[in-house]
Amino acid sequence: DGATLKGIDQSNALVLPSKKAKKKKASCVVQQQKKPLSKKQKKNLQKVLEQKEKKKQRAELLSKLNEVQASEAEMKLLYTTSKLGTGGRMFQPKRVTQEPRTDVPERIRSISGANKRRHSSGSEPEPEEEPSSSEEEEEEQKGDSEKSSGSAVNAAEEAEGGVGRAGAEQPPAGPRAPEPQAAPSRAPCKPAVFIPVHRSPEIQEARLKLPILAEEQVVMEAINDNPIVIICGETGSGKTTQVPQFLYEAGYASSGGIIGITEPRRVAAVSMSQRVAKEMNLSHRVVSYQIRYEGNVTDETQIKFMTDGVLLKEIQKDFLLSKYKVIIIDEAHERSMYTDILIGLLSRIVPLRHKKGLPLKLIIMSATLRVEDFTANTRLFSVQPPVIQVDARQFPVTVHFNKKTPLDDYSGECFRKVCKIHRMLPAGGILVFLTGQAEVHSLCRRLRKAFPYQKNNTAADSVPLLFSLGKDDREDAVEEIRKFKSSRKRRRVLTLPKIDLNNYSVVPPDEGDEDRDFDSDDDAAGSDLDLDLGDGDSEEDEKSDSSLPLYVLPLYSLLAPEKQAKVFRPPPPGTRLCVVATNVAETSLTIPGIKYVVDSGREKRRCYDRITGVSSFRVSWVSQASAEQRAGRAGRTEPGHCYR
Repeated sequence: DGATLKGIDQSNALVLPSKKAKKKKASCVVQQQKKPLSKKQKKNLQKVLEQKEKKKQRAELLSKLNEVQASEAEMKLLYTTSKLGTGGRMFQPKRVTQEPRTDVPERIRSISGANKRRHSSGSEPEPEEEPSSSEEEEEEQKGDSEKSSGSAVNAAEEAEGGVGRAGAEQPPAGPRAPEPQAAPSRAPCKPAVFIPVHRSPEIQEARLKLPILAEEQVVMEAINDNPIVIICGETGSGKTTQVPQFLYEAGYASSGGIIGITEPRRVAAVSMSQRVAKEMNLSHRVVSYQIRYEGNVTDETQIKFMTDGVLLKEIQKDFLLSKYKVIIIDEAHERSMYTDILIGLLSRIVPLRHKKGLPLKLIIMSATLRVEDFTANTRLFSVQPPVIQVDARQFPVTVHFNKKTPLDDYSGECFRKVCKIHRMLPAGGILVFLTGQAEVHSLCRRLRKAFPYQKNNTAADSVPLLFSLGKDDREDAVEEIRKFKSSRKRRRVLTLPKIDLNNYSVVPPDEGDEDRDFDSDDDAAGSDLDLDLGDGDSEEDEKSDSSLPLYVLPLYSLLAPEKQAKVFRPPPPGTRLCVVATNVAETSLTIPGIKYVVDSGREKRRCYDRITGVSSFRVSWVSQASAEQRAGRAGRTEPGHCYR
């Protein structure tokens, strides 16, 4: 070989590679064993496979149904069984459907609304009776397509294009054709209803001064056009008494329906029913009230005032509230548990009643209300309700804050404030807000003792009664009076003054005087009627002063209705009215002659204890809305003052 001659052979180290060729090592792949599926995973997988199989079978079924589906011409000859016995025609006359001609250009004529009828320009006119019959058939075809449970796709297409097909099949009926076509788009007109109410001239004159009377047309138009309306009016606008009268005059209670008004307090329900009955000059059989364990509702009742709990009980028996036409929820700003549940239930009842053809109107009224809670809540109201703002006939109210208020003895501070107002400020009624019945009676006793009021039962008043009796009876009466006077003299015992150490402060009197002088010089700003009423000495207030009689009346929910009615009557001549009330006087009540309000800033709230499972009342601070409502009680008849 040539290679051997050159001295090269196969074992020559000079031609061998210097490095070994790298060989890729086979990577040993460790096969991980798959974990077996659990029973739950197997069930889920089985469900997915079943769903896929169902979709596949459904697609095959729909494709087979489309193959054997009836034509549109045959569908028009069918009649739905849901219209049997309703006065409709069972069998329609057989009509020959014409295919729309494509060679003739079409003309689009727009009529009021979104309905557009297509008319071919070169077609021949038909008789005038034909369009009316075709319109009836179109309506029946639409009802059939909506209620039939057959093929959903073709039914939807027929409902959407029914008007267009009918218009394409019919030629124009002359210049008078558009008028009958535009009529179905409008709602049927209803005759105006007005129920006359005969009021006295005095009531009518006082009623015309209310601000809401100027908004009557706006309020009633909103109620007629919307199922749910929100009315916001400040204290004193007259919404509680006048809106039910608007609805009554508009005929909402004329055809057997009832106008229902809910109040958060029993006192408000009773007093408002009496006030509305007096203004409308109607009997209590027509304008009634219903509270717990008491009421005067009859079969003739057309306007019904009640508490929230009463309406909830009626919803338990009749969920749709079929006997009511209008429901008014008054003072919704309190947001009690019953009010919130009522608003939630009524938001579902209103659309249900509308579907059944028995519309129910819902009106939410309040003086101070966050409207966003209702208008922006799409889960509560799917359609945003309109909000009507009513200006108030509110006189200015000056709010004064006490410079130094003890956190615990707020009842004693209210007593000292009332004594200062009664001694130093001009005439005007006083309204005091406390928390409960015991505090109300305690403050009433202290005020009656400090400013006693005695009825004048003099001997001159009894003289005519004695002379009206016979001679023998007169002598017996005089003898009885003499015995009574002598026994009363014997009963007189020397009584020592009662001293209560709780009324005295632990701080020495010198330091207290210095603090009071410092506070009085510190802040002299405010109203001219402030007069440093916040800091005074209790010893002077406790002294009895019969020269300034004070007519003190309590007011709370458990008080008898006869005693509650005394609050609305004028006080005896020569006295000043002072009403000591709980938060029942906070809303819906207008006590005449109130000029000064003393607000303790407390109220009792029901609190639920999760551990014991028992609800109890606890004294807590009032909300800002409640404080504004309390201050508004003073500005009803003249400029007032509120002391907090």
